Amino acid sequence: MAGRGTIKAQSGFNANTDAQALHKAMKGLGTNEEAILKLLTARSSAQRQQIKAAYKTLRGTDLVSDLMSELGGKLEGLIVALLSAPTKYDVECLNYAIRGVGTSENILIEILASRTTNEVQEINKLYKQEYGKSLEQDVCGDTAGAFEQMLVILIQANRQQGVQEATIPADAKALLDAGEKKFGTDEEQFVTILGNRSAEHLRRVFGEYTKLSGFQIEDSIKKETSGPLQEVLLAVVKCARSVPAYLAECLYNSMKQGSGTDDQTLMRIMVSRSEIDMLDIRAEFKKMFSTSLHKMITNDTSGDYRKTLLLLCGGDD
Repeated sequence: MAGRGTIKAQSGFNANTDAQALHKAMKGLGTNEEAILKLLTARSSAQRQQIKAAYKTLRGTDLVSDLMSELGGKLEGLIVALLSAPTKYDVECLNYAIRGVGTSENILIEILASRTTNEVQEINKLYKQEYGKSLEQDVCGDTAGAFEQMLVILIQANRQQGVQEATIPADAKALLDAGEKKFGTDEEQFVTILGNRSAEHLRRVFGEYTKLSGFQIEDSIKKETSGPLQEVLLAVVKCARSVPAYLAECLYNSMKQGSGTDDQTLMRIMVSRSEIDMLDIRAEFKKMFSTSLHKMITNDTSGDYRKTLLLLCGGDD
């Protein structure tokens, strides 16, 4: 998916010059928010890390702390997120999901279902370093049942590689027998197959499943399961079909009228995908919801927060 992001590394980049410019935007009366957001959205995540280091060397203070004392509200949250290295940002979001009162299942599901195996392995490593406990331990302390089992399988990040031609019919039949054909549902079959097979393999299984049953796998999951388990199974199915389409749907749901904006989800996806596949997310968004992501952000947010999100969005479709 390389090159499908909206944010690119700046050529002729100089971390010291940028660090000075950010200091200048903060000092004196009032803060030049526009200068800050324009600079940070015109640099790649790796370059932002270099700016943070240069700022500390030049000023002897922490850039993130200094920005937090100058900015407020949603803009502050968004700028702080942009200054987190990608894996660290995922790790912080996951820990937040577990640490709060109750569990923010949607954060756990969205991150663990949409990240690659390598990304999840990196997340596991850094999570342990940051919090002294494994992500799996924290998730198991906070969830239960088949939902917990599915998250644990995703955290293991051990999906089979490629397509196992020979097992496609058996997998499809096992899913059918576990759900539509059974009184009650054998949740473990769903968890095992959806959690352990590659995306390419699953797409073939879903095709076979529809031939056997006359249903889409999503319809069967909706009928046979409920609550967080249903959400995680659907997320895994959608990500096997298309991660950008799944994330486009998450973005749409974060802004759809009537429920107020889920700014955390909006920020998380806009920041974490801006260098990966934002162009694909935008294309899927337009296709699925016949309005553009740009338009929806414009209607749903305001001020410098909106300006920053639109720069991450990178244009209207």
